[in-house]
Amino acid sequence: MATTSWTRRSGDPDGGLRLFRVGSVPVLLAPSWWIGSIVVTALYTPMVGQLMPGIGTATALVLAASFALLLGLSVLAHELGHCVVALRYGLPVRRLRLFLLGGISEVSRSPAKPAQEGLIAAAGPAVSIVLALLFGATLAVVPAGGPIWLLLLETTLANAAVAVFNLLPGLPLDGGRMLRAAVWGLTGRRGTGTRTAVVGGGIVAGLLLLWALLRLVQGSSDRWLWLGVCVVTAWFVIAGARSELVTEMRRSWPEGVSLNDLVRPVLQLPAESPVADALAASAGRGVVLVRADGVAVGLLDEDAARKIAEQSPLTPAEAAAEPIRPETVLLDSEPTDEIAEQVRTTAAWQFLVVDEEGRPAGVLRRQDLRAAATGRRRT
Repeated sequence: MATTSWTRRSGDPDGGLRLFRVGSVPVLLAPSWWIGSIVVTALYTPMVGQLMPGIGTATALVLAASFALLLGLSVLAHELGHCVVALRYGLPVRRLRLFLLGGISEVSRSPAKPAQEGLIAAAGPAVSIVLALLFGATLAVVPAGGPIWLLLLETTLANAAVAVFNLLPGLPLDGGRMLRAAVWGLTGRRGTGTRTAVVGGGIVAGLLLLWALLRLVQGSSDRWLWLGVCVVTAWFVIAGARSELVTEMRRSWPEGVSLNDLVRPVLQLPAESPVADALAASAGRGVVLVRADGVAVGLLDEDAARKIAEQSPLTPAEAAAEPIRPETVLLDSEPTDEIAEQVRTTAAWQFLVVDEEGRPAGVLRRQDLRAAATGRRRT
């Protein structure tokens, strides 16, 4: 996930209303959060009336709305736990977003070590547990049976439920990330941990649906509510697990494939060469354009070169050069998984591969790595 700067204070069409920033991290409120809060308020209002007979409708509505607000703040605190630990490890956080089913902290770069993955994941449930204990402690000093006591009790139970649910061992839940970290640490392979946690996500989704069906068969008064909640939550878990698996496939190096299998030969041409000639020479190869003083100005961008050549084929190829940045240079001795991660997180379509002495050894194109990951042949 690339780091993004949000410039509009009123909102963001992709994420929602920007509330404030925590350091450099924008906190956004998605439109679906309002839907969720309205549903919580509508469902909780009659429940308050049942638990406290004689309470007025207006008071019950205020308590229900207060519970929805406290629940949102609790989820915010949960996600801030993830953000703080990620930032302490130097991992940029793109944004924190609250939405219908809770919240999400969008960390822009994957943790490099299993311990980092596990601690970042554990931070959220840890915050929820602390909040459950704090709200629970206030029950001892607030008169039992009153409206405030009931509000504190429900908030205590809600935070405990958020902690327990998120600790279930399946992606994309925090427990799934902790399971991935544990398997990763034991096997040394992040991909193995991801696949294990994805299976866990499938099991969690299946158990949710089974629970909903049991409530339906038993004829419980709230069976339709539970069916809706469980179906939506199971869909969220399955979709999130699938997304994690796809991301893992993109970030991991394809098994049975070496760097040499994917690197295209590299050709060095004078930067002042006609763009048409450079384009012709680039067939199946990467082209490094070098000035007369020996300084490389960049890699030939074939799409840009093609457009220029159609209008002015004698234009110097330097006009179609893509600058070589530090993040687009790969060392051929680096672990392949680290190379895959750098390619995945860098906004570029081709990368210069160099040897230990800094000499060009070839060019790796994003499309070639992606084709190898999906089993397609390079074109």
